Amino acid sequence: MSTNKRKIVNDPVYGFIHIYHDTIFDLIEHPWFQRLRRIRQLGLTHMVYPGAMHTRFQHALGAMHLMNQAIEVIRSKGHEITEREAEAANIAILLHDIGHGPFSHALEYSLIESFTHEHLSLQIMHQLNEQMNGRLQTAIEIFTHQYPKKFLTQMVSGQLDMDRLDYLRRDSFFTGVSEGVIGSDRIIKMLNVVNDHLVVEAKGIYSIEKFLIARRLMYWQVYLHKTVLSAENLMVNILKRAKYLALQGEQLFATPALQFFLTRRFNSKNYENKSEEMAEILQNFLLLDDSDILSAIKVWQHHPDKVLSMLCQQMNNRRLFRIELHSKPIDPQRIMELRKRVAQKYAFTDEEAEYFVFEGTVWSDTYNIVDDRISILYNDGHLVDIAEASDMLNIQVLSKIVKKYTLCYPKNL
Repeated sequence: MSTNKRKIVNDPVYGFIHIYHDTIFDLIEHPWFQRLRRIRQLGLTHMVYPGAMHTRFQHALGAMHLMNQAIEVIRSKGHEITEREAEAANIAILLHDIGHGPFSHALEYSLIESFTHEHLSLQIMHQLNEQMNGRLQTAIEIFTHQYPKKFLTQMVSGQLDMDRLDYLRRDSFFTGVSEGVIGSDRIIKMLNVVNDHLVVEAKGIYSIEKFLIARRLMYWQVYLHKTVLSAENLMVNILKRAKYLALQGEQLFATPALQFFLTRRFNSKNYENKSEEMAEILQNFLLLDDSDILSAIKVWQHHPDKVLSMLCQQMNNRRLFRIELHSKPIDPQRIMELRKRVAQKYAFTDEEAEYFVFEGTVWSDTYNIVDDRISILYNDGHLVDIAEASDMLNIQVLSKIVKKYTLCYPKNL
């Protein structure tokens, strides 16, 4: 093991990222964290933006870098953050995504039903804490909103957390979508703490406006881009079909870890108090990354099951579904007609046609006033919500949940 743990990492977005704590170095070197090198940050977004090949590993380091900057700024304004708290906040943001599976959000519930990546991240943090003799305890308290200083939790999970500040800037960098560029340096310089809550000094109001607009644009232009949604739905259906076949006893090519998840059904409620079963899930989950799925799809395109092979051929050759986005629910009659045409064209059963014609919903909100607020601090000490302080943004527009209904079907119908 290295005796010099104060390393420097060269990042394409920020330049040099410093590792200031020995525990941080040990965590980065851990195989479970190194796995994030093999998980793409934006799932299948590279199907639309070819440059979006960056990883969860890069994002975690970037978020940690911003956390260090924010801690330095808040300390400079007279607020106490002990060295132990600084290390814990760094650990919490570094590990906030360690529970992501292959292709990040795209397959969130495909392999392990009802387990969120946040739930898995916490379980992994507990195991790491045991391995490291309790060094992660304060980080876990911050991560789970149990630590007395609430502003530290807000920096990990909140309207202006380091997670959002990094992924917006990083994702816009790698996709080339300039609308997502934000002034993260300026926002961090304007951070302050009032009554144990993170606030933004009035001089930073325009940077916050830009941040909120950038977030809205990135969601609909990148994260919820219709072609990205089409690719993600295709991969979800591939795993759905593979799992259906595996549970029927069909032999499928898969790595041992992937085989474990294909041949079992999971419900988080059944595992909450069963440490041995949960440990087995995590043991296999932490062996999974994008390569397990990609290698399986490459082989499954030649599988005798026509549904599975067709779906995999579509993915490998980027023959994605046509996708429509509507403001109102899709007419069930239209869905039935499209499925009937698919069934006739490919000699599928009605159930098999559902893999090729299906509906769904996507939604986004830019500013959630219920969970957390962005407060603007004026020179006289009074606080005003960004929605009231801004002379440009409309709170009804910002806080409104935009919901769209999707319909996917083959392009050659």
